[in-house]
Amino acid sequence: MKKFFVFALFCLPYLVCSQNVEGVILESDSGGKDIGLQGANIYWLNSQTGTISGEDGSFTIPFIPEHTQLVVSYVGFHSDTLIINEPQKLRHRLRPSNELEEVVVQKKRDALQKSYFSPQNVVTINSAELLKAACCNLSESFETNPSIDVNFSDALTGTKQIQMLGLTSPYLLITQENIPMVRGASQVYGLSFTPGTWVESIQITKGGGSVVNGYESISGQINAELVKPFTDKRLFVNGYANMNGRLELNTHVNHALSDKWSTGLYLHGNYRNAEEDGNKDGFLDAPLGNQINILNRWQYQNVEKGWVSFINVRFLNDEKQTGQTNFDPRMDKFTNNSWGSEIDTRRFDSSLKLGYVFPELPFQSLGFQSAYSLHKQDSYFGLSRYNIDHESSYTNLQFSSIIGDTRSKFKTGVTFAYDGYTEMVNAMDFSRVDKSIGAFFEYSYDDLKKLSLTAGVRADSHNNLGSFITPRLHVRYLPWERGSIKASVGRGRKAANIFAENQQMFGSAREIKISGQDGNIYGLDAEDAWNYGVGILQGFTLFQRSGNIALDYYITDFNNQVVVDWEDPQAISFYNLEGKSAARSFQIEVNHELLENVEVRTAYKFYDVETDYVSGALQKPLQAQHRFFANVGYVTNAKENGSQWRADYTLHTLGKQRLPSTASNPAAYQLGEYSPSFSLMNAQITKVFSDNFEIYIGGENLTDYVQDLPVIGAENPFGTNFDTTIIYGPTMGRMFYTGFRYKL
Repeated sequence: MKKFFVFALFCLPYLVCSQNVEGVILESDSGGKDIGLQGANIYWLNSQTGTISGEDGSFTIPFIPEHTQLVVSYVGFHSDTLIINEPQKLRHRLRPSNELEEVVVQKKRDALQKSYFSPQNVVTINSAELLKAACCNLSESFETNPSIDVNFSDALTGTKQIQMLGLTSPYLLITQENIPMVRGASQVYGLSFTPGTWVESIQITKGGGSVVNGYESISGQINAELVKPFTDKRLFVNGYANMNGRLELNTHVNHALSDKWSTGLYLHGNYRNAEEDGNKDGFLDAPLGNQINILNRWQYQNVEKGWVSFINVRFLNDEKQTGQTNFDPRMDKFTNNSWGSEIDTRRFDSSLKLGYVFPELPFQSLGFQSAYSLHKQDSYFGLSRYNIDHESSYTNLQFSSIIGDTRSKFKTGVTFAYDGYTEMVNAMDFSRVDKSIGAFFEYSYDDLKKLSLTAGVRADSHNNLGSFITPRLHVRYLPWERGSIKASVGRGRKAANIFAENQQMFGSAREIKISGQDGNIYGLDAEDAWNYGVGILQGFTLFQRSGNIALDYYITDFNNQVVVDWEDPQAISFYNLEGKSAARSFQIEVNHELLENVEVRTAYKFYDVETDYVSGALQKPLQAQHRFFANVGYVTNAKENGSQWRADYTLHTLGKQRLPSTASNPAAYQLGEYSPSFSLMNAQITKVFSDNFEIYIGGENLTDYVQDLPVIGAENPFGTNFDTTIIYGPTMGRMFYTGFRYKL
């Protein structure tokens, strides 16, 4: 009886009827059916009272007599202002911003959205932002966004690696439609396996993400939403070519089988056969290779009965060859004739998403996610072999509802995961199996005025990581007009896949040393960290044009970290942290419509990432402590046939970076203590001829900056000083490209 009394006392405030405006925000699919629009902003004009629509588009906001204008907005749709004079129920449909052939969707303030009302610090990038660069794959989708840093990992593969809050991508949870995607064997190259044209939007969450998506998020989460067969163009073709011999073709074909079923076939192919050696060191500046990527996607939607489902099946084959320009794998493989490398990857993955919204209870839903993938990589680097097979399955079952009224919501469910690794490093077998089961509960509260929060906890049992608890908390407060303060704290835990995450080490003569003995994975313990952060978002009006300023400060504090030690040029060492390791990140960003049709985005970032190595406390190597970013975008007004011009310019300035020690090398192979600072410039111009056809030209690294000596010991790649891993800047100079997009 006492427990019942406490529960009733807790729920009583939410059971009391209030004067609210309730409703649902909708969009129309290609068949004319109405579907709920999740994440729409609803707020009273000139007030601090607002909310966000739920998964089914439903919302509740208190009726305030002194405010009669209710604003409804969403990225890619026309904003509407509704006159509300009394509490009532609404059913409102938003119109896509391209419906009247307007250009609002192309403007930067729509292409990149920061929400004042979400408790989590989330930046949403939609397809209009992705068009500002060639965006050939997901790893190249962040060039115009300062939240993510893009770096090169080595002098051989040219693969771009991403960082957030000063930490590399293994500390990010990277998901595709909220299903874990880039992890394990795909950690290094996985982002290049999702073509940019397949991406509808990207959500970047700073700090520990939601417990619903797992325990592996430490510094943040990146979620990619793919284009939907119901809403994507019936036919889309994108062609791309650059001066360095890279050719690429993307084709989407979508077909509505009925008013409930639709399917899409997405084809991607790229090819490079031009041998580039700009610095004449005898090594390719970019790998030769090709990729075939095929995705078949099915969508089922029955709004009347509350069902929605997605089925994906994908096959990928990716082949890379790199090394010396005279390397011929038919003759030189595993010989001392010439140094070369081949990386062949074959991948199959499939996924099922099933959602059910109770027709009589639109705030209540069931969700089921299941995914299976088989990743096979066969590779060699000079005389070294590295092969890894990764079989993975993932299942998530989730139930969502409310407590009392829609101000208090919860999600609960269970997760099952399996990862089987067959991993060979030369003749050494590091195979293992990871199995886990977990349960989660997440509570969300929104007073529909100033305060909202999301608090979650999950408990997991893992055969190699043990049993552990993962708590997360996100709080949002609106202290004044157009101001939002967000704070978060959360814990993350992960297994370090030391070889898959650091494959650049095979492009060197370094000896591999693993010092762990008692841990279950390579003898090492699980990585465990807490992330704390605060963010401030403030809107303003200057010269009668809107803008905003955002300040973020985050700390990631490791209880344990698998330290990757590059400080001995003859070895790479892996060992458990003994001491302290922390990453501190500060960012200030300003966005403003400076002139009509001219958007300016600038940012400054400071990183303090320090770790206790066996040789002492050091800043993270190859990490610029100071970074400056600027982007200027210009869009002309569209004519009646949809024709217009778009132009974008992006500047990245990186301060000096600490280089790993090379003091024990002979003098000819020694580098300085720090790299020089430098700037990179990219630009693109797009001519839109009509709603169906456009062409673009652009350039990357327009300053033609190239790192000196990217390959140490290039004249003797089988010698003891050979090293391609110390990369702080581009290995390729100025590059121009062109392409076209056709839509039907």
